[in-house]
Amino acid sequence: MPKEKSSILRALSPLRPYLFFLALTLLCLSLSRLLLMIWKYDRIDSIADWITLLGFGLRIDIASISYIIGIPAVISLLISGIPYINRIWDFLTRVWLTCTFVLLIFMEASTPAFIEEYSLRPNRLFVEYLLYPKEVFSMLIEGHKLTLLLTSLITTITVILAYQFFRKQSITNRPQPKWFERPVLVAIIFCLAFLGARSSLQHRPINPSYTAFTNDPLVNSLTLNSTYSLMYAVSQMADEVSSFELYPKMNQDKVITEIHKAMGLEKDQFTSEEFPTLHTQQATLHFDRPKNLVIILEESLGAQFVGSLGGLPLTPEYDKLVPEAWSFNNLYATGTRSVRGIEAVITGFVPTPARSTVKLPNSQTNFFTIAKLLGKQGYDTNFIYGGGAHFDNMKTFFLGNGFNSIIEEKDFVNPEFVGSWGVSDEDLFTKANQDFVAKSKTGKPFFSLVFSSSNHDPFEFPDNKIELYNSPKATRENAVKYSDYSIGHFFRLAKQEDYWKDTVFLVVADHDARTTRSDLVPIPSFHIPALIIGDGIKPKRDSRLASQIDLAPTLLSLIGVDSEHPMIGQDLTKVGDDYVGRAIMQFNENQAFLKNGKVVILQPKKLPKTFSYESTILIPDEDVSEDLINQAIAHPLLGTWLYNEKKYDIRRTK
Repeated sequence: MPKEKSSILRALSPLRPYLFFLALTLLCLSLSRLLLMIWKYDRIDSIADWITLLGFGLRIDIASISYIIGIPAVISLLISGIPYINRIWDFLTRVWLTCTFVLLIFMEASTPAFIEEYSLRPNRLFVEYLLYPKEVFSMLIEGHKLTLLLTSLITTITVILAYQFFRKQSITNRPQPKWFERPVLVAIIFCLAFLGARSSLQHRPINPSYTAFTNDPLVNSLTLNSTYSLMYAVSQMADEVSSFELYPKMNQDKVITEIHKAMGLEKDQFTSEEFPTLHTQQATLHFDRPKNLVIILEESLGAQFVGSLGGLPLTPEYDKLVPEAWSFNNLYATGTRSVRGIEAVITGFVPTPARSTVKLPNSQTNFFTIAKLLGKQGYDTNFIYGGGAHFDNMKTFFLGNGFNSIIEEKDFVNPEFVGSWGVSDEDLFTKANQDFVAKSKTGKPFFSLVFSSSNHDPFEFPDNKIELYNSPKATRENAVKYSDYSIGHFFRLAKQEDYWKDTVFLVVADHDARTTRSDLVPIPSFHIPALIIGDGIKPKRDSRLASQIDLAPTLLSLIGVDSEHPMIGQDLTKVGDDYVGRAIMQFNENQAFLKNGKVVILQPKKLPKTFSYESTILIPDEDVSEDLINQAIAHPLLGTWLYNEKKYDIRRTK
C-alpha cells in the first residue's frame, strides 16, 4: 500500500465507524425518501421538483447525521490510543451508532402509515399519541396488524444487523493518528460537523421552513427525514413561544381595536382593560328557568359524509333532524384535532400556532370555559366520554376549568360493546340519557359535553346495527353511519323524557377526517355539520359563513343566560341574514382566515398568501354544465374546483 494512502487511513482510523455510519445512513434515508416519492408521485409536479426534493433531502440528512456523529467523532480523535478509555469509548460508540441508526430506520418504517392517516411525515402528533400507549396499542392491534408486524420485523432485523455491522468497525487495535495530526483533524472534523449540522451560512440553520418549496405540505415534508421531522417538532413543543414568530409585529392598541371592531360590539360592553375581550352579553331569549344545555361533539364528522350537505349518504338520522333544527350549511372547524374542536366549542378560543389550550400547562386552571360560566349560574356541569378521559389531557383541563364531574369508560356497567377507544356511541348515549333523566329530577339546570368516539380508527362498532355502506366492515364510512345511527338512538330516547322540553342540544363535529389535500390549508376539509335543536328552537337552514367559535355565544342566548365572558365569537341570534361571517383555521404551522370570498394564509417566516374562495355551493347533478366540468380541476367527492379563476367547494346533491 502506498505510504501516503497508509498515512491517510491511519489518521482517519478513529473515524472509521462514523464514516461507515454516514455512508450507510445516507443510503437508507435517500432510498426511503425515493420510495415515498414514487408512492406519492402524483403530488410531485415536475422533474425539477423531484430533483429539489432529493437535493433538499440530502442536506437535511447530512444535517441530521452531523448532529448524531459530530461531537462523538471529535471525542474519538482526542482519546484515540489511550488504553482502556479507548476500549470503553469503542463500546459506547457501537451502542450509540446502533441505537441512532435503529431509530432512523424505525421512524422511516413508521412513516407510510402516518402519511396515510395525516398526509405528513411524523410530527408532534406522533409524540402526543405516544403519551397514551394503551389506546394507541389497542388501535394498532385492532386495525393495523400488518403495519405493526412489518414495523416490528424491520426494527428487529435492523437492531441485529446494525450492532453486528458496527462491531466490525472497532477503533481499537488499529493504527492511530500521530499526536501532531490530531489538532488539525479535530479542527477539520469540528468545522465539517458544524457546517453540516447548520447546512447554511445564513443567520438561521436549515429547518423545515427553509426546505418548503411547494404549496403541498406533504411534498414539503418529504424533504425531511422522519427522525428530523419528529425531533424538530419536539424542540418546537419545548419552546411554544417561538411559534408566534408566525405573526408580524403590530401595536397592541391597534390589535385590540381591530378585534373589538370585528366583534361588532358597543364600546360600553367591554368591561376590562386587563382582559381586552371581556364583555357583557345579554341573552336574546329569557326563561323563568334557564334551559339545560347539551353539546354533542361528533368525532371526525366532516361535511363530506353528511347527505344533507351534499356529501355521502351516511347520515340519515342527522338529516332527519335538519328540518326541525337550526342547521348550519357553511360552518368551519378551527383545526384538525379533537382538542381544537373542544377548544373552540367549549372555550370560544381561536386556534394559535401553539398547542391547543386543552394541552398547554398554564391553561389547566383559571381558564375560561362555558362550563365555568354556567357553573357560576347554578348549573351542574359534566363531561361524558366513552373512553379514558385522560386522553389528550381532557380530564385535567375539564376538572380544572369548571366541569364538576366526568363520566368515562370505567363508569359504564356492562356496556354492549367496547372497542379500542372505549364503549360504543350507542352505550355512550344510553348512559348520557340516564344521566340527564337523573339530573332533571333535581330541578337544577345542567350542562353536559358528550364526546363520541366510534368514528375513530380502527372503526370498531357492534354488529347488526346498520346496513354496511361498503366492505370490509371496519371502514370510516361504516363507522360514520354507525355513529349517525347512535345519534338517532339518543334523540329517540331524549324526546320521550321530561328534560327534552327544557334543553337546547347542539350536535357538531370536532373536525373533519384527515385530509390528503395538497393545499397549504385545505379549506373544504374544515367544512363540518352542526345543528341546534330543542323545544322552541325555530327551524332554519343557515347558509351564513360561521366558525366553531360562534357556537358558544349563540348557545348562551338560546338557553337564556346573560353573561360576562371573553369569547370573541359572534352571537348569531343577533345578526341578520346579510351578516358577513368569517372562519379561522389552523393546519400544521399555517393559519387561514376566510371571509367574503377571500382566504389569507399565514406561514412561518413567509409573506401571507391570498386567494379567492367561494364557500360550499350545492348544485344538483343535472345542473352541472359541461363548461364547468371541462374547466374544473376536481378531487373526488369533496372537490375544490377552479372555475373562472375562483376556487369553489362544490358538492353534488341527489
